[in-house]
Amino acid sequence: MGIIDTFEVGRQGLNVHSKRIQIAAKNIANLDTPNYVRKIPVLNATEDISFAGLLNTMKEDVFGIGTIPFISGGVRFTGTVEDPTQGEKIYRPGHPDADEEGYVRMSNVNPMVDMADAVLAQRAYDASLGVMAIAKTMSNRALQIGE
Repeated sequence: MGIIDTFEVGRQGLNVHSKRIQIAAKNIANLDTPNYVRKIPVLNATEDISFAGLLNTMKEDVFGIGTIPFISGGVRFTGTVEDPTQGEKIYRPGHPDADEEGYVRMSNVNPMVDMADAVLAQRAYDASLGVMAIAKTMSNRALQIGE
């Protein structure tokens, strides 16, 4: 993995975790919105880093060519899914969103869960910034060696 690859992994982390923070903020903002369904971010690795995936890569590289494969890593945001839990039903017969029995389905957002998600996403964002800072320091030191 080169310096440029390190910056790319850091960039991917910044992008993905900023989206996680935005989704958590949107969920918290809609805490009292009737019929709002909590969104959950979906993240995936950019490469198959499972044991089976590594063995398949090694099968092609190590046994065929004789080199150990390199897996660069990284993460990508692939969208959101809706939380399947149901929000609480409250009796409000005059509300525009009330059903025929007079009940309104409230949001299924749990503020404690979304606050915890936001804190984890912020820490992961900070870690991605740290990766980029270390890569910057390494590249500056490499330039100083050449002087």
